[in-house]
Amino acid sequence: MKFILGTKEEMSEYFAEDGRVIPVTMVNVVPAKVAKIKSKESDGYTSVQIEWLVGKRTKQKEFRLKPTDKTEAQAGGLVGLDGFAPGDKIVVSSISKGKGFQGVVKRHGFRGGPRTHGQKHSEREPGSIGGGLRTHVPRGMRMAGRMGGDRITQKNLEVVLVDKENNLMLIKGAVAGRRGTLVEIIKR
Repeated sequence: MKFILGTKEEMSEYFAEDGRVIPVTMVNVVPAKVAKIKSKESDGYTSVQIEWLVGKRTKQKEFRLKPTDKTEAQAGGLVGLDGFAPGDKIVVSSISKGKGFQGVVKRHGFRGGPRTHGQKHSEREPGSIGGGLRTHVPRGMRMAGRMGGDRITQKNLEVVLVDKENNLMLIKGAVAGRRGTLVEIIKR
């Protein structure tokens, strides 16, 4: 299992050799080193902890391994783009953009009320939230609220280009999050 951390930079286009235009997301790979390798015997589970520098502070991230996963990582070693090549299928996890407090039309895709038959100001309202003899709002009722800021995992994305000199990776398609969001990239 190969894994790296990066920051989402921007979306762009990549022109393939056969003339196709591929939409890509640029990810700047963060230089990181392996801090510790946990084993099932000593810690109860297997994982690899990596650490990287953000400003003057060191941050850590742990990647859990399945019993069938094998990794060449060694404590003190560097984690980089060495194990990745164009055409590899990867799993990408990141935090999506926060959109603040949103109504039901944007948050859940409600249609809203009709624009006719005496309906003046109820075009984007949720409609009835209770029903019949109940005197409370049922659990799980879809209503207005905070939207975004969730951890999103996208599977089967494809690596288009790996630039080891500039620590840059181009991933086909869109990756969730704003510019500067920390992105976890795993190749199984």
